[in-house]
Amino acid sequence: METINKSQDVLFILLGAIMVLAMHSGFAFLEVGTVRRKNQVNALVKILTDFAMSTVAYFFVGYYLAYGVEFFQGADRLALDNGYGLVKFFFLLTFAAAIPAIVSGGIAERAKFNPQIAATFILVGFVYPVFEGIAWNKNLGLQTWLEQTFGAAFHDFAGSVVVHAVGGWIGLAAVLLLGPRRGRYHRDGGIAAHPPSSIPFLALGAWILTVGWFGFNVMSAQTLGAISGLVALNSLMAMVGGTLAALLMGRNDPGFVHNGPLAGLVAVCAGSDLMHPVGALAVGAVAGVLFVSMFTLTQNRWKIDDVLGVWPLHGLCGAWGGIAAGLFGQTALGGLGSISLVSQVIGTVLGIAIALVGGFATYGLLKLAVGLRLDPEEEFAGADLTLHKISASPEKEAGW
Repeated sequence: METINKSQDVLFILLGAIMVLAMHSGFAFLEVGTVRRKNQVNALVKILTDFAMSTVAYFFVGYYLAYGVEFFQGADRLALDNGYGLVKFFFLLTFAAAIPAIVSGGIAERAKFNPQIAATFILVGFVYPVFEGIAWNKNLGLQTWLEQTFGAAFHDFAGSVVVHAVGGWIGLAAVLLLGPRRGRYHRDGGIAAHPPSSIPFLALGAWILTVGWFGFNVMSAQTLGAISGLVALNSLMAMVGGTLAALLMGRNDPGFVHNGPLAGLVAVCAGSDLMHPVGALAVGAVAGVLFVSMFTLTQNRWKIDDVLGVWPLHGLCGAWGGIAAGLFGQTALGGLGSISLVSQVIGTVLGIAIALVGGFATYGLLKLAVGLRLDPEEEFAGADLTLHKISASPEKEAGW
């Protein structure tokens, strides 16, 4: 029976890893559908290459920094417990690799390729594991101190802050250092519209992410015995709340509508195992409003050219999720309790601080060393032809 239970846990978390791996294709197609056609190939290549580099960085450096686990031993030892430790690494790797996938959408259409790959290694190998280890492995004693001082540790069941807020705030640092796309903002205050190149691809990416998110959240239990249907239903309700709020706030705009469920799902990750479903619906709705309003504000008033809106979607909605868990997880609002709002605020702020410091340090050093941006001519031609020597539709360019 013990062997069967172990093998069930291996299969359970392996299926979760596969579902979250599939989400990376969602990241790819969300970016493909949002960027201009001359940058679609680059979006596809970036997401796949970033995942490969993330695997190397996390295997050799990041996983050890976060959990103290290394793989430099015989395969006979690695395969103990049916290889559960290996598939757990695979599952957590798919989370870590979401960091550069998130950043990719913010810096799209004008970033150099090789510096971004270098940034991926640094972020996944050194920056992300710092907060991951603090939050999920109790490194550096912060969680113990929070529990002793405020009655509960910082709680982030599936990564509203650990993954999404950290990725979104790193993305903000990268976007600010990179600057807006050329021609996006005019000196007279005008703004050049860059509408999505393909709503169908954008919608496909959003749907892949939405479906995969149920592996992202539910399988964060990491064992079959710890699975909870509450996580699944709360994820569903937050997704619905985010969709409807974005539909209303975005006035039927399809880009907002398809990012709305993602905003709700980002926000519910942290407290999906604690909230009442009605609370999850409210959390998702607030996230939908937050995304649409802040995306519009950053693009039009603050003139921050965050192409996919990764800061409002992941950075702000992720931070809201960390705090919302401390609110809607309380028994007074129908939650399961055993959570501290103060601890949630402290943990969320710390995650943002580590992300900003790590993001500005990583991209700032790369900017000084090798530069981050394509040349004006390269940017005008598009990253596809400049970097990959082929466009998404070569037959059109060739007149076939």
